[in-house]
Amino acid sequence: MANTFGQIFKISSFGESHGKAIGGIIDGCPAGISIDYDIVQKQLDRRKPGQSKITSSRNENDQVEFLSGIFDNKTLGTPIGFIIKNNDANIKDYDSLKNSFRPSHADFVYEKKYGIRDYRGGGRSSARETSVRVVAGAIAQQILSNLNINVKAYVSKVKSIKLEKNYSEYNLENIDNNIIRCPDNKIAEEMISLINQTKLNGDSVGGEITAVVTNVPIGLGEPIYDKLDANLAKAMLSINAVNGFFVGNDRSELYGSQSNDIIEDLSGKTKTNNSGGIQAGISNGNDIFFNVSFKPVSTIMKPQESINNKGEKIILNPQGRHDPCVLPRAVPIVEAMTAIVLLDHFLLNKTNKLK
Repeated sequence: MANTFGQIFKISSFGESHGKAIGGIIDGCPAGISIDYDIVQKQLDRRKPGQSKITSSRNENDQVEFLSGIFDNKTLGTPIGFIIKNNDANIKDYDSLKNSFRPSHADFVYEKKYGIRDYRGGGRSSARETSVRVVAGAIAQQILSNLNINVKAYVSKVKSIKLEKNYSEYNLENIDNNIIRCPDNKIAEEMISLINQTKLNGDSVGGEITAVVTNVPIGLGEPIYDKLDANLAKAMLSINAVNGFFVGNDRSELYGSQSNDIIEDLSGKTKTNNSGGIQAGISNGNDIFFNVSFKPVSTIMKPQESINNKGEKIILNPQGRHDPCVLPRAVPIVEAMTAIVLLDHFLLNKTNKLK
């Protein structure tokens, strides 16, 4: 099972949803970087369950404990180890799933692949693992911020309710002004209302998150197998419930004369930014923006047909605490994985120039 992401700035994670703890090791982090623990914790708080009426009611404080790699608030250049303890695991909620498989969940394929699975909250397949990514991403974001590279993400669509304007027309500092993390408060209220109704119905909904990265230098990414957009796609598709990624504007119905981004000067600035700041797999100096699609959460509070491990037809009546919509808690995860990829490519770019 692959548990490590990245080439130079690497994050390895461990732990299960209802085990004693989850945690990670960050390798390849440069030395001498000042770390603001409050920023790391703030990002974790944005991801943790129980933060609003439209998220899971699981009550985890998600307090990170750093074990190594940081001294006097500065990175040592050695592996950064950390853990986040699980304090509110209700194992009994999952007894009914010990021998059964939830539709569209990881249960069936995990057991077929490995011959064993941790059925408590999905074990390793649970989105609880993404807490580790958020810690690593918060550190990566602080390094990128020192380089004036800024990463923002927001909810742009819930089911059929969506934002119609370009990201540049919104104040992205307003993302956390509502519990859905949408920069348009009016649209946000419609989204929240839909999620509340969905929760009452015991169902779930999906949608989209838009990510924007500003002040990206020209030259991040490789032209063949390690294209920047390809690695961003891999990062996003590794997040639970993600089933789609799209960088830039949809140009599938345009002519080339409409699609091409005309270069205005040697800074790389273009008249349009249809390509979303990436050309031929390499950043071109313009804002990077992309959309990430999330499917509805697989575990719903409705009876569903399924089978058990004997192949017998059953009716599942799931218990436990689950999100009717993962989008608001996924915003910091998208930001984290974006920052990890960009920092990894920044360090890789520096290495290539030394050759």
